[in-house]
Amino acid sequence: MKLQLVATCLFGLEKLLGEEIDELGCTRTETIDGRVYFEGDENTVADANIRLRFAERVFINMGSFPAESFEELFEGTKTLPWECFVGKNDAFPVKGHSIKSKLFSIPDCQSIIKKAVVARLSDKYGIKWFSEEGVKYQIEFFILKDKVTLMIDTSGVPLHKRGYRPEAGAAPLRETLAAAVAATSRPREDVLLWDPFCGSGTILIESAMMMRNIAPGIKRRFAAESFPQIPSSIWEEARDWAKEDILPHSAFEAWGSDIDPEVLKIARQSAKRAGVADSIKLFHSDALSISKPDRRGTIVCNPPYGERLMTVSEVEALYRKMGKLFATFEPWQIYILTSCENFQSLYSRRADKVRKLYNGMIPCNLYQYFKKR
Repeated sequence: MKLQLVATCLFGLEKLLGEEIDELGCTRTETIDGRVYFEGDENTVADANIRLRFAERVFINMGSFPAESFEELFEGTKTLPWECFVGKNDAFPVKGHSIKSKLFSIPDCQSIIKKAVVARLSDKYGIKWFSEEGVKYQIEFFILKDKVTLMIDTSGVPLHKRGYRPEAGAAPLRETLAAAVAATSRPREDVLLWDPFCGSGTILIESAMMMRNIAPGIKRRFAAESFPQIPSSIWEEARDWAKEDILPHSAFEAWGSDIDPEVLKIARQSAKRAGVADSIKLFHSDALSISKPDRRGTIVCNPPYGERLMTVSEVEALYRKMGKLFATFEPWQIYILTSCENFQSLYSRRADKVRKLYNGMIPCNLYQYFKKR
């Protein structure tokens, strides 16, 4: 069955996500902020959910149409083939977003779309009442500049929740963003990766999973596993192939240090659950007391922002000291993720490259230093 699919992501990760989709052998059809549209089939739904590191969710795209009125929204929704997925007894709740559109009331849009789907299914099944006790098909709408896109969520729990981190520190970094930071730093077997603010170890774990080719969703479940249109054998095969692709050994080594010994306990447990504990060395240390080992290496970190862990003045003092200390690590490459707008002046060095990213809804920048002073 040919399917139109949509993978959503944090703003700034579209390029990385698109490249992953290419690696699945799929054809991309459109890319906009926070989402990549592509073609696939039932096998793609399983592969995308299990393998995509940078996606937040994978949707089946039911269709798109222009709508500036509730009547147009109703009629456009009713024309789509909902019966191809939703059965007589299945649940089909509706949620979504509207951006820069005349139809801006989310509750009203939810109600109209729900009524239109009911009308379509009533005509197809010859019934007026739906128990909604069966399989759940979460319908999601996205209205951008008066163009409506209607989708069915195949992921369920967001894909950044890999399953290895039931606990986290006080200011956790989303796994998908950590994966993007790790990918940008280009982890290699002959280069030590060190996160001196490792917290619950997310950057380290995502780096090690990449180097071992461990699919991020290999140990979790997805909403579409209950869809009868996608046989369980497809999911079993997709997981079996993902397991076969795992590299049993890797010379890659990552160090993680943190001033909080309690959060290091969480990091150790998470690394073990992710299957990469043997690639990560964790130890207690103040980030401002570390010294450069006699080997090639890269520092990759997400130091405190100031929103939750430290005051603004404490963060500014930290960044000044970081600039002096990290200068002693040359010629190591340095990658620092922070939302501090005047980071470069505090750090006393302009970055060689800056990448705009988002940690959830918090805008931040990845400052990259890879040239000698």
